[in-house]
Amino acid sequence: MSELITADLVDLDLSADTKEAAARSLAERMVEAGRVTDLDGFLADVAAREEQMPTGLDGGIGIPHCRSAHVTEPTLAFGRSTARIDFGAADGPADLIFLIAAPADADSDHLTILSSLARQLMNADFTAVLRSADQSEQVAALIRGEEPAAAEPAAAEPAAAEPAIAEPAAAEPAAIEPAAEEPAPAEPAASDSAAASDASQIASEPVAPFRIVAVTSCPTGIAHTYMAAESLENAAREAGVELVVETQGSAGFDKLPAATIAAADAVVFAHDVEVREKARFAGKPTVDVGVKAGINRPAELIAEARGKAARGEIAAPADGAAEGSAPMDADGAAGDGFGTRLRKWLMTGVSYMVPFVAAGGLLIALAFAIGGYEIASAKSVADHFVWTETSSWAALLFQIGSAAFTFLVPVLAGYIAYGMADRPGLVPGFVGGYIATTIKAGFLGGLVAGLIAGAVVMAIQRFKVPASLRGIMPVVVIPLISSAIVGVLMFVVIGKPIASAQEAMTDWLNGLSGANAIGLGVLLGLMMCFDLGGPVNKVAYAFATGGIAVSDPSTGSLKIMAAVMAAGMVPPLAMALATTVRGRLFTKTERENGKAAWVLGASFISEGAIPFAAADPLRVIPSSMVGGAVTGALSMAFDCTLRAPHGGIFVVPLIGQPFLYLLAIVAGTAVSTGLVVFLKGLRKTAGPGATGQAGGGAATGGTTEDESKVAVAV
Repeated sequence: MSELITADLVDLDLSADTKEAAARSLAERMVEAGRVTDLDGFLADVAAREEQMPTGLDGGIGIPHCRSAHVTEPTLAFGRSTARIDFGAADGPADLIFLIAAPADADSDHLTILSSLARQLMNADFTAVLRSADQSEQVAALIRGEEPAAAEPAAAEPAAAEPAIAEPAAAEPAAIEPAAEEPAPAEPAASDSAAASDASQIASEPVAPFRIVAVTSCPTGIAHTYMAAESLENAAREAGVELVVETQGSAGFDKLPAATIAAADAVVFAHDVEVREKARFAGKPTVDVGVKAGINRPAELIAEARGKAARGEIAAPADGAAEGSAPMDADGAAGDGFGTRLRKWLMTGVSYMVPFVAAGGLLIALAFAIGGYEIASAKSVADHFVWTETSSWAALLFQIGSAAFTFLVPVLAGYIAYGMADRPGLVPGFVGGYIATTIKAGFLGGLVAGLIAGAVVMAIQRFKVPASLRGIMPVVVIPLISSAIVGVLMFVVIGKPIASAQEAMTDWLNGLSGANAIGLGVLLGLMMCFDLGGPVNKVAYAFATGGIAVSDPSTGSLKIMAAVMAAGMVPPLAMALATTVRGRLFTKTERENGKAAWVLGASFISEGAIPFAAADPLRVIPSSMVGGAVTGALSMAFDCTLRAPHGGIFVVPLIGQPFLYLLAIVAGTAVSTGLVVFLKGLRKTAGPGATGQAGGGAATGGTTEDESKVAVAV
């Protein structure tokens, strides 16, 4: 293995003034060293990682990094900038830039080296030497750990000072002894003497330290993961707290011993990806934050953990934690109300259902494109299939897609229950969802069945059972009792009323015409463009897909699906067009994002507009909503229909009234484009004081955009 960094990979006079230019300059050194095979491909991977979360750290440090197939071996390039470059850190630009490149299949030894560097960056003395060094060889050796930093004596001082911190505690018995040695007052009675002896013994016994276990993780698992760990460990030492960290990085993770977790007084999660095997920590006071909070404010997190422990706040019941901790609840804040938790439960079910909708719907749409709508009545391909007949292939695709569609309602119900009660909720949820399909309660029945199943399981888990029965609770008792209760309720109590409501809603949709249909199109368009793939967008999309997720969808349901997809295409298309016609109103990064937004919008990926909404929400989101409302209204007015739940322009042949449908999209895109250009133009011309701010441009746009992206992602 080559050295992680050499003198050729060090630039002590980095002249770049943007993070993109800095990454390119350092990456070019990697290419010259034979460490990177494709410069543009590697930089694209770096930019993709940067989009997930800014890589700037407090203290003037930027650490752009990624894992890439274009990297031959783990490599680090270092640049020192006098101009300072904005990487999105809260305290301002960075002068120390580390570009970390890891192969897609980097092994644990290499990643251990990278994690060691990440921890070193938390050492102020280490970074001070990097700022003062005047030779590339010296810097490379220091980063490799071959040359001791000038700060090592200073780094040793805290270790030497630790006994001094402990000395007052050791001296306390001596301070108590003179009082205990006073002869006359201490001898009135033997009992008093014994009591004094006990008190002295108690006073001399060391107080058990507060114990915390922590988990750190980031999307790449290279830098932030280990820097957060180091930062938390340093803050814990200063606070006199025992802290053990489990780093869930790219090289995997070594699980904390169960005894260590059991002995902990509190838990800190500093993560940007889901904590693996999170149920291990249930029943403990928990602080749950992003990984950058672990780096930037570790002392606050430790103080918060101690406060929660003092107040007795716990994340989930300690008893039966593995069965009782709901995944969506565990990610929420302690003060989340019922409405917030309900939304999370429903979104859990929808998120698991959508892939079934996309796969099944597109297969069915492709079958219709090949064999026509009459293919729905074809014989089973298990009994009749001719390899050379197009109609047989169309029937095959249709029947596979229909099979995927049969899972929609059970999956929706099962994972709503899962979001509420974890794995024990799956069985009654799936059972209730299947019953909903058999009694024709449809999408609405699945929602209700999932909520009932989750509530029943949560109620059962509240009962205290003997230790001897706990082992069979999740695999026998809970599935048996909960499935029976949910089945009875769905079959003989609430199933039929829900089915009647579903039928009434279908009839209402079929009867929509004129102003009513247009009004519904406006509402759906507004919802699709409000949060660009967020909960409101998903509600509208789930409403539409639930209507076509049946063997014979109604005309009204097909119109709704068409309106929803058309409106969802508008925001990214509008931003792409706006960056084309008035590029000077947008930053360089936004103009680059605009090129990708053409494809994303055409593919019905509303999230393509998120970078623009994050940078300027007050102008982009209202503009998108107005255009989406126009498109939704026109689509409904034109009686456009759609049988595919996804696909964008690629499923236009399957759309009823395709030319009018495209006209609706063009009209909405034009409206959104005109409005966002107008609003941004007003900001540009608001005056000299507003120009620098408004431009979002070069001065402040980068930081605002990066920080906003993090807020939107959270």
